[in-house]
Amino acid sequence: MIQLGYFTIDTLDVDKARAFYGALFGWTFDEAASKPTYAHVEGSDPAFGFTKVERAKDFTHLYFRVDDVDALCKRVMELGGKAAVPSDSASGRSVVVSDDQGVSFSLWTPAPGY
Repeated sequence: MIQLGYFTIDTLDVDKARAFYGALFGWTFDEAASKPTYAHVEGSDPAFGFTKVERAKDFTHLYFRVDDVDALCKRVMELGGKAAVPSDSASGRSVVVSDDQGVSFSLWTPAPGY
């Protein structure tokens, strides 16, 4: 079986990404594994981090499983990001949002029993 073992989120500014996602999700960063062009999210499973890039690009779309899509949409906007209108489906409630640098990702709360 092939499983996701590691991923990175590209960002123009690693420090801004650390501040945004740290405030949104409460993530902390492993300083020993981080450097100016990379920030490793502490205790993540699968392991991941933020990598500095020179030009914004957006090929991968990640869904973060959360307890309350609507509350986190509000928090995204408070932190300078943007959020679409959440929608419901058979798999649960989800929404596409973007951070304060324009990197998009989704928030998802699974439906009961999903």
